[in-house]
Amino acid sequence: EEEIPAEWASQAADLRHTMLEAVAEFDEELLDLYLHDKPIPEEVIRRAIRKGTVANKINPVLVGSALKNMGVRRLLDAVVYYLPSPLDRPPAVGFQGGNKNQQIEVVCDPHKPLVALAFKVVSDKHGDLYFLRIYQGTLSKGVRVYNPNRKTKENITRLFHMHAADRFLIDSAGAGDIVAALGLKDTLTGDTLCDSKEDIMLETITFPETVISMSIEPVSAAERNKLGEALNTLRKEDPTFKYKYDTETGQTIISGMGELHLEILQNKLIRDLGVKVRVGKPRVAYKEAILKAAEGEGKFIRQTGGRGQYGHVVIRIEPLFAQDGHYAKENEFENAIIGGSIPKEYIPAIENGVMEGLSSGSLAGYPVVGVKVTLLDGSFHAVDSSELAFEQAAIIALRDLLPKADPVILEPVMRVQVIVPEQYFGAVQGNLVSKRGEITNSHVHGGVRVIDAKVPLGEMFGYSSQIRSATAGRGTFTMEPLNYERVPEQVSEKILMGSY
Repeated sequence: EEEIPAEWASQAADLRHTMLEAVAEFDEELLDLYLHDKPIPEEVIRRAIRKGTVANKINPVLVGSALKNMGVRRLLDAVVYYLPSPLDRPPAVGFQGGNKNQQIEVVCDPHKPLVALAFKVVSDKHGDLYFLRIYQGTLSKGVRVYNPNRKTKENITRLFHMHAADRFLIDSAGAGDIVAALGLKDTLTGDTLCDSKEDIMLETITFPETVISMSIEPVSAAERNKLGEALNTLRKEDPTFKYKYDTETGQTIISGMGELHLEILQNKLIRDLGVKVRVGKPRVAYKEAILKAAEGEGKFIRQTGGRGQYGHVVIRIEPLFAQDGHYAKENEFENAIIGGSIPKEYIPAIENGVMEGLSSGSLAGYPVVGVKVTLLDGSFHAVDSSELAFEQAAIIALRDLLPKADPVILEPVMRVQVIVPEQYFGAVQGNLVSKRGEITNSHVHGGVRVIDAKVPLGEMFGYSSQIRSATAGRGTFTMEPLNYERVPEQVSEKILMGSY
């Protein structure tokens, strides 16, 4: 380490005294040495800083540059010196059998049954590498573990300690360790792995909904199988990425968190996974909802000789809202039948039909969200009734009721933060407002203007180029999904006409 230049020595000494005063309250030995103006060993200072950091009373600040490789080692040392270890943290919460009502403490003890979390997946030529944090117990190579999220057992064939890109083979690791493992097949990011004799599930990681999608297709038939494998690889690595096959158009649709996210996924498919693809124009992932309740029935009756098909349901649909006042992200099904008008064995089929009916709305075929469906009544035939018949009856009922419940279109709204020099504030703010944006906060920080806003995703396409142009390349922005909100009437008409 270099000596502090003479011209800065006085200021450095003053700042050191300020630091010692701030941390002295966390360590009696340091306080005593400081008050008696005695030399203070480095380990005593580090201990005091650590106590204050773990208590969440102070935040150590370090300087450096990753680009110039300056201060990186000091930063990593500070992680070891000051940040809390697993033993400093309260026990994690697990659920026995995935039941939220049966909470158990998961403690950092290598002698208790294994509980670990898969928090990252990296695919390479040697197979999928799973990064695991061990919360409890000990994990060894060659063991068989249970994944309660997927209801399946997995094999751990190899274990590694990772050092950047280098792997060091190990036999086992205990509570508090972070390791990488090979051999897992069905595990996804956010899944729990536990002792095969236990059924303990950690709280699952909640990922935001996808808000944008685009079609993707291989450039040739030879690339088709490669595309399927590559999409599965991306899904394992990135839980915010989704894909599906559209049976109506014959296209594969990929979905993500934003325009940049899809661009990165596309580049990864081509560059890293070697799949040649063509992509369509990004499309906003709209949804549909209803404004009022409606009640009706659905019948599915077929008689073609021999045993027929008979299913009859009476249902009510109504809007379902979350605590924040927005439409609920999921739909809800309730069986309110009292008595035996429909046998219990057909109820799951009716629920499946309800969810199928809500997968495509009556306005433009977008998924319907925020709906509570209540099964009120129905009838069955002792011979002709079947699960298929009741599932179809529920679909028929939904298709009849959705248009009667005043359907509306919902659009994804993004939380946007724009950072620009002060002289561009007025123009940038006006541009956001013109995009149907709502400015939620604006303040000056570090000599630049920070603007927080809510803006519909449909208005943000191409904004990277717009902000660069409007600020001579000096403006930056970030955005993330916030919620879904009802589309204004004039915009809804444009969406339905395909002109928006």
